[in-house]
Amino acid sequence: MLTTHAPTERTRRGLRAALTASAVVALTASLTVAIAPAVAAPSDGGDEPVYRGAIEIVRTPDDAPDTPLLNGTVFVDTDRDGVSGDEPGLAGVVVTNGRDVVRTDDQGRYQLPAFDNMTVSITQPSGYQVPLDEYNVPQFHYNHLPEGSPELRYGGIEPTGPLPSEVNFPLVESELTAADTQSCVIAGDLQTYDRQEIEYARAGAIKDLSERDDYAGCGTLFVGDVAGDDLSLYPDIKELVAETNGPARFLPGNHDLDFDAPDAAHSFDTFRAALAPAYYSYEVGDAHVVALNTVDYPCTAADDSPEGIAAHCDPGGSPAYNGRISDDQLTWLEQDLANVDEDKLIVVAGHIGLLNYADEGSPVHQVDQVTRVHELLEGREAVAVAGHSHSIENLRTGDDVEGWRELFGIEGLPFPHITVGAISGDWYSGEVGEDGYPTALGRDGGRPGVVTLDIEGNQFEERYTVTGEPDEVQTQLGLNSPTYREWFTERREWNADPVGEAPELTEPLVVDADDLAGGTWLTTNLFLGSTGSTVEVSLDGAPAAEAERTQQLQGEAVNVGVEYSDPHAVSQQLVHGGSLADRTMHLWRFDLPEDLGAGAHTAEVTATDAHGRSFTDTLEFEVVK
Repeated sequence: MLTTHAPTERTRRGLRAALTASAVVALTASLTVAIAPAVAAPSDGGDEPVYRGAIEIVRTPDDAPDTPLLNGTVFVDTDRDGVSGDEPGLAGVVVTNGRDVVRTDDQGRYQLPAFDNMTVSITQPSGYQVPLDEYNVPQFHYNHLPEGSPELRYGGIEPTGPLPSEVNFPLVESELTAADTQSCVIAGDLQTYDRQEIEYARAGAIKDLSERDDYAGCGTLFVGDVAGDDLSLYPDIKELVAETNGPARFLPGNHDLDFDAPDAAHSFDTFRAALAPAYYSYEVGDAHVVALNTVDYPCTAADDSPEGIAAHCDPGGSPAYNGRISDDQLTWLEQDLANVDEDKLIVVAGHIGLLNYADEGSPVHQVDQVTRVHELLEGREAVAVAGHSHSIENLRTGDDVEGWRELFGIEGLPFPHITVGAISGDWYSGEVGEDGYPTALGRDGGRPGVVTLDIEGNQFEERYTVTGEPDEVQTQLGLNSPTYREWFTERREWNADPVGEAPELTEPLVVDADDLAGGTWLTTNLFLGSTGSTVEVSLDGAPAAEAERTQQLQGEAVNVGVEYSDPHAVSQQLVHGGSLADRTMHLWRFDLPEDLGAGAHTAEVTATDAHGRSFTDTLEFEVVK
């Protein structure tokens, strides 16, 4: 959303601000004036009013397409009308054209080199808030594309015409963003393919966010795959986030692409037109959030690409995507981080994660320049967050798996990397429950939900909220028995060739003596479990004993198979559809005694995360003769 008005010298803007839009048009007939009303509505997140508005675009008849420099002001919008007038400029604000980075001077002024197909944006400083549109989407950028996008199915960016005389960015002071305690919601893969899935999201995670009031300062960052290929759903998605209680920011994923774009320069034009820059940064409290575009499409191999990318991106075949940061973006990132105080927490967000567990051996589903990003963040407090893999992964400093070593030479993470799961879970698969959305259990067995970073100063604690559940719901229990393992194999084979009656697992919580003798264990899926977490099991009131984690993350290969699966998830996935939860980095198992007596039994499971928070769950099962 933009505000445009006729130009004057800065000393005359106070008079112009007092004019009505019709008066401005009368004075300068060649100009279009559209001043969005500033709306001050009570915020569900506190007493601070929501700042509604737009950036200010100043045009003159003298604007020329070959203007080499863009000028503008970052100003404090004291009267909240979106017009700079005589309002004070704000010094020291970071402004970028996507390559170059500058700070505003003591009058709030900036000047940047201009070029076609650039996005100019500001980094919201702590203690200030950029305007939000009616959908809670922050307004802090301007796309400059004089001739508009090439012909694209979903439209892309309309022609912007000559470079404006000025692009001015309003801000208001904000106690919410100034606070050193922040809760930042990180939401993965909304990924709605149609309007039915829009309603699934509304009934699920969006309803949860509409009932929370703890994230009004930082807001929600949707980390890519906002849509599911159909970019005409962006207006519906904006209607969804209008129901949330804070700024709703977005970064692009591989399902937000303009697949008919002729080159990578235009592959996210529709996303840029509807939602946000392809990459940018903002600050709240003592945190600096960097939202990256980690999707390269159509991809090409580069000198720093890992082995396998050249074949994957073969230009002789169909266009493909890869996890990569563009050269311009990497140049911007280096400058952006150079302007951040050393004592701030850096939150690096991308759709395709820098590294992940589920796809640790894939050169496509991790980022080519991960080692360079690690180098840029050396010595800083940092955390990386991402989506893409539709799994929940809480990878902590020092965690290590075989694929990272082979692809990138990385032996142990230098700071935490969190894959935040997906609002869509396993692409809205499974049974639709009475609350109006599918179970959608993930490939790691995790339930759909969102991660929140609770930040205090430059430190954070992560927590997971399962869709439709209170915060205390953090685990999922099951029994992995020989009977279950036999059924797993038979049912998977039947699903591949469904002839005759489907094998059924009729009583997943009943085991017999043969099951116990053949090895049966109680499984605990601790959704945001990590290195440093523990799981203890008390069987029938006996002293608790510790369960064993199935993946140690000490440089070994990923453990995959029925013995590493989540039976609770698999028993639904093989019947009702979806991925198969036969690998996870957050599963623990506890061996049941072979001499366990016949009858009903109760296991009390206490899972304690790396921050010392404990969650208790119980499983009742039966042993038969």
